[in-house]
Amino acid sequence: MTRREMLTGTAGLVAGVTLARAPAGAAEPPPGGWKYSMCDWMLGRRANPSALDLAREIGLDGVQVSVGTPEDKLHLRRPDMQKTYLDLARKHGLVINSVAMGLLNDVPFASEPKTALWAADTIEVAKVLGARNILLAFFGNGHLKESNAEDMRRVTECLQELAPRAEKAQVVLGLETYLSAEAHLKILDQVRSKWVQVYYDVYNAANPEHAGYDYLKEIRLLGADRICEVHFKEGGKFLGEGVIKWPEVAATLKEVGYRGWITIEAGSPTRNVVADTRRNLAYLKKLFG
Repeated sequence: MTRREMLTGTAGLVAGVTLARAPAGAAEPPPGGWKYSMCDWMLGRRANPSALDLAREIGLDGVQVSVGTPEDKLHLRRPDMQKTYLDLARKHGLVINSVAMGLLNDVPFASEPKTALWAADTIEVAKVLGARNILLAFFGNGHLKESNAEDMRRVTECLQELAPRAEKAQVVLGLETYLSAEAHLKILDQVRSKWVQVYYDVYNAANPEHAGYDYLKEIRLLGADRICEVHFKEGGKFLGEGVIKWPEVAATLKEVGYRGWITIEAGSPTRNVVADTRRNLAYLKKLFG
């Protein structure tokens, strides 16, 4: 069975369960305002609802949650897990701003047909949780290279099939890769849907070991209409103490009209997650206001 056959069939539904829609715009920041979240894996609680408890203690506005792993069968697809997350989000006044498919780093989206079904299911999960974006990861085993024309074709065709589902759910599929902005735009121009965008990571783009791109130029080239969310990290250091020119990044994001979530993927240099994240959060709030 091909990806196309699976996606056009019924296998992509979440365990045959009819899922209720969360309030429209639940994950949208207010006009002109900024909201701050953090990845659950950097909180040390990947695919664990207790990440929301820790986010509340830190003072964040939201959390980027992981859909799960092959071992737990992507447990966030289960209605009981969705209810747990939603109950905690309401209790703490938090937003689940995006859902991450980090498992695609181990099970490549470009070559494993079942990942298309996982993505289709995750669209439904995000819809229930009120999350605006889904992070599709392309690192590790799933590293996507523009020179591999076959992988680029497979990814593009799969996204073309998924885009109508994403539009129906009002959820954006965000590609996080080591590709250049130009290579991303080639994919997006072929998919031709505003529901497929780029999940931009400034440090990944700048890191000469992987890419070494001019990240300010890339942000301008992509623009606010093609960037669904942004990761902020500094390679194990505190934000502002590494090589990234964060004041210029903030100014450029404002310049292009980006008003999405500011999502921290920074580590904990002192191994005190609460204190270190509060420090990074304070730094970002000074930058963005």
